[in-house]
Amino acid sequence: MERIASFSVDHTVLEPGVYLSRRDEDPATGAVVTTFDLRMTAPNREPVMDTAAVHALEHLGATFLRNDPQWANRVVYFGPMGCRTGFYLVVFGECTPQEVADVVMRLFRFARDFEGEIPGASPAECGNYHDADLNQAKWWARRYVANTLEALDDAHTTYPALLD
Repeated sequence: MERIASFSVDHTVLEPGVYLSRRDEDPATGAVVTTFDLRMTAPNREPVMDTAAVHALEHLGATFLRNDPQWANRVVYFGPMGCRTGFYLVVFGECTPQEVADVVMRLFRFARDFEGEIPGASPAECGNYHDADLNQAKWWARRYVANTLEALDDAHTTYPALLD
């Protein structure tokens, strides 16, 4: 089997950032979706996020994005990476990291500043409602905003070297 594109990125040098992961076009309709890697930690060099923090961020992020007036109709998916180093954001249409940077910043500021009950965190709404930690989610959001998003540059929006 061929190596998939995301496994071709050299994770030993990857830094937190907002990366264009892939663009896919449906040959039948011509519809394009763009996938972004919202990398919050340096893989294999920094601690990964606890699942409870990831779960809370997933609920906050999905709720924010699906209510955002500019992006609600373009969001296909927002969810965690299995390695717990960040999230995937999948949107309709072709766009760049620079074009999604504003909504990503607003999403993580929303999570950083959120007060109250985590949206969708009840037994009727979620399959694992008790495994969510708002305080940890806010800590990770604060870190991502301050350390990455506020100084987002080409080095943190363009993948480093690819593996052979």
